[in-house]
Amino acid sequence: MNEQVKEYIEKYPSDIIDMFNDLRKTIFDSVSTEPQETLWAKLPSYYVGETFVRLIPFKDHINIEAQAVNGHIEELSGYKLTPKGMLQIYLKQDIPYEALKQIFAETLAG
Repeated sequence: MNEQVKEYIEKYPSDIIDMFNDLRKTIFDSVSTEPQETLWAKLPSYYVGETFVRLIPFKDHINIEAQAVNGHIEELSGYKLTPKGMLQIYLKQDIPYEALKQIFAETLAG
């Protein structure tokens, strides 16, 4: 893990860290080219070329910014989407791994 991202995520509760690590692994497992992991505007970001996915942790949920989210609205009907089109996954919710694998693959494929 990128040292800056590691330092950033360590300030969150352990259950958010665990969820973040699961989502991070899902990003890496979804694409054939390893994403570049960096902090962009102090937000953990994963780039392949010019395309990116961002994982934005909060105390009780994580927002996922990925271009392909809007193409999977039906699969994500039990989850909240922000007005900016970010997917919110709360600690009490199951992570929709299969939908996210598709979303991450589509987003990072350009």
